[in-house]
Amino acid sequence: MERPQIPDSPATPFPILLNKSTVIPGFGRGSSDLGFPTANINVKDNEVLQNLEPGVYFGFAKLFKVSSDNTETTKVERIDGKSSVELNYGHYLKTEELDVLPMVMSLGWNPYYGNNEKTCEIYIIHQFSDSFYGCHISSVICGYLRPELNYTGVEALINDIKLDVKIGLEKLSNPNYSKCKDLL
Repeated sequence: MERPQIPDSPATPFPILLNKSTVIPGFGRGSSDLGFPTANINVKDNEVLQNLEPGVYFGFAKLFKVSSDNTETTKVERIDGKSSVELNYGHYLKTEELDVLPMVMSLGWNPYYGNNEKTCEIYIIHQFSDSFYGCHISSVICGYLRPELNYTGVEALINDIKLDVKIGLEKLSNPNYSKCKDLL
C-alpha cells in the first residue's frame, strides 16, 4: 500500500479537537497482542468520531485524573466480556504523564480482528507507570496517516504500527503541527 502524502502543516479538516472523553476498557489486544497499549474511547457517544473516516491518525493527547476524594477502583468487564479490568480513574498517573503527549489513533473496525463496531484506540506514545482506565482524555487530531487495512499476520500489523508511530512523531516535531499542542 502506498501511504498518502502528508502536508507540512494541518490541512482542512484538521486540527480536530476531541474534548474530554472517558478512557474505557477495550479488548486488551493493543497491549497483549501488539505491544501498543491504547486508551479506548466510546465512538457511539462522539459524533465527530462517528463521522470521521476510518483510518490511522496522528496528534496529541492529554489525560486528566477524575476528581474524587476516594481512590477506590471499580471492576468492569472488557468489551468482549472475556476478562475484567480495574477502573482507577487515573489516580496513579504521575505528573509527567498528565502532560500533552504525542499519539497515533486507530479509528474503525480493525479488519484483522473483525470488529463488529467502530472503535477508537489512541496509542499515547509514552511508557506509563500504571493503567489509567476511567480517567478522562482530550486529544487533538492533527492529520491522517493511512487507511485501515487487513493483514495476513500480526507481524505485518505490528510493523505498520511502528511505521505509523515513526511518521507521526516526525510530523509532530514540525512546528506547524507541534503548535496544535496548545489546543489542549
